Amino acid sequence: MRARPSCTALIASLVLSMTAAAWAAELPRSGEPTFDRVIELVNANFYDGKALDHFNAAAEAEIADPVTSLSRTSPASRVDSAITSVLASLKVSHTGRFKTDTIDYFELADIFRFAIRDDMRRLFPPDGAARYPGIGMVTTVENGQRFVSDVYDGSAAKNAGLLVGDEILSVDEQAYREIGSFEGKVGRSVEIRLRRHRDAEPLLLQVPVESLRPLPMFERAIEESIALVETGGRKIGYVRLWTLSTRDGLDLVAEALSSGRLKDADGLVVDLRGRWGGGPADAAEFLVGGTPTFRLIPRRGEATLANFRWQKPVVALIDRGTRSGLGLFAYTLRQHAIPLVGERTAGALLAGRAYVLPDDSLLEVAVSDAVIGDELRLEGVGIAPDLQVALPLAYAAGKDPQREAAIAEMVRLLQATSTPQIAPAQEPAATR
Repeated sequence: MRARPSCTALIASLVLSMTAAAWAAELPRSGEPTFDRVIELVNANFYDGKALDHFNAAAEAEIADPVTSLSRTSPASRVDSAITSVLASLKVSHTGRFKTDTIDYFELADIFRFAIRDDMRRLFPPDGAARYPGIGMVTTVENGQRFVSDVYDGSAAKNAGLLVGDEILSVDEQAYREIGSFEGKVGRSVEIRLRRHRDAEPLLLQVPVESLRPLPMFERAIEESIALVETGGRKIGYVRLWTLSTRDGLDLVAEALSSGRLKDADGLVVDLRGRWGGGPADAAEFLVGGTPTFRLIPRRGEATLANFRWQKPVVALIDRGTRSGLGLFAYTLRQHAIPLVGERTAGALLAGRAYVLPDDSLLEVAVSDAVIGDELRLEGVGIAPDLQVALPLAYAAGKDPQREAAIAEMVRLLQATSTPQIAPAQEPAATR
């Protein structure tokens, strides 16, 4: 027989329910479901309670705006602008709304798949795996023009010859849309019209559309980025950590360094100019940790790399894409006197969590502060490079002066630390 709850427990439960209801009733309310749910989730979960008065005041201002007041009947564009405005009032990272017509939405849904697991199968039928139609490129708008900002290694876009800095003019003769340009076209090719150089004639590229699963795609991009560059008489290894959120990304890098394509590298350039952070706090240990490399060797079968430590020089690339776990990675390298090349990091180092909103968009909320040691916070501050190198985007034609500078820095380090070869002294001739 099931035990009945005690009278005391029932009263406590009732009090808590009434308290929660009263708290919710006191929050700003517009009658618009998605906006109101944002207000509730931020108030319930945002890490800094002292910021909520200002946040709620911003929400009240949006609701009561004398020109464009927010209500249940407001158009979607007005709701979008109101949500963007109130979230921006918090002035922190890891807090934003992501709609279903953006690449960010699908990538974050995969990264936060456990937090939103109850909604995954409904959002991504039939198996609950986040995926979207695309070609493996990301764009950004500068001065009203849209440029390619990232091309994922191993992607269809990379293989077709799209370059960072290309201006995207159209896809299949229509304006570019992150998801809409590729919907219903998986397995077919789209025609991308682009301009590679300022005032040049447009180019046409045929690019096959794929069904992309974000984390497996990032894992492939990490593996495909691995390269061995021979310059200045040295072999320089290179790898780009697009994110630390993949299951096996770091293991792939360790295998490449220990026994794969990078095992003969004299030094390593690790590219932390990523898309997302995530990952364990000790992710940089394989480059700076003190424990030795070791393998597990069974009686039968292949040996397993159980622990790996890189013992040769490292140079790291950073920029505003170096955020969250990648920002902590960069800080760890800085603490071990590893040179950082590029631009200041994003200063985005909080812990976020995702929530599904009534319109199926995603809300990310910063739910925890992040403190290094006793009191160091990188949120809003970032990490400055040792060697500042800009990367102009528009019409870059794939040129990467930051990567070139990092490789040059590695060559300089290797030359500075190499020990001159001294010919052995001749023994004196024996006396006869």
